[in-house]
Amino acid sequence: MKSKLTIGLLVGATMATAVFAHGGAEGVVKERMDAMSAMGQSVKKLAPMMRGETDYDAAAVRAAARVFIEHSDGLTELFPEGSDSKPSEAKPEIWSEWDKFSALADQLKTASEGLAEAAGNGLMASGANLGAGSMMGTQSSGGGMMGTSSMMGTASDGGMMDYASMPADGAFNMVTQTCSSCHAKFRFEAK
Repeated sequence: MKSKLTIGLLVGATMATAVFAHGGAEGVVKERMDAMSAMGQSVKKLAPMMRGETDYDAAAVRAAARVFIEHSDGLTELFPEGSDSKPSEAKPEIWSEWDKFSALADQLKTASEGLAEAAGNGLMASGANLGAGSMMGTQSSGGGMMGTSSMMGTASDGGMMDYASMPADGAFNMVTQTCSSCHAKFRFEAK
């Protein structure tokens, strides 16, 4: 229930932003607004699938993951200091808490890469079996474990998350939760 609400709020906020916020944007502010809009469109495409409202399509999930990866890689470069004038929705906290902002950008890239790996796993309701806590918390990039090449991240309880064995909706939730966390802390709401 909470993940559906999070996805719904993220989609709604992203769509409102895309419609109203780009007016007058130029340069790096427009670039980042366009990047956020592209990611928001990918969330909008995947959300019904992740809720089981439309047929699951692993290729569509991989395509959306590529959009997230493309725009999360180097995301911090789209936020040079002083680029917070209107119509930007960037809060000054981005620059005063750069380490936190940068960590969330890295987290988004890791979760996006994990989504690409998890795309072939289908949805949790389709029978993917996870251990307790495998989808919870904050992830960070890490290497494969015991010679495997799977995408790993650290769960909030200190355990490891293995995106390669996670259902796609779990990985998608990690992406959208990272977006929501960043927006809540570092973005003014579009009016």
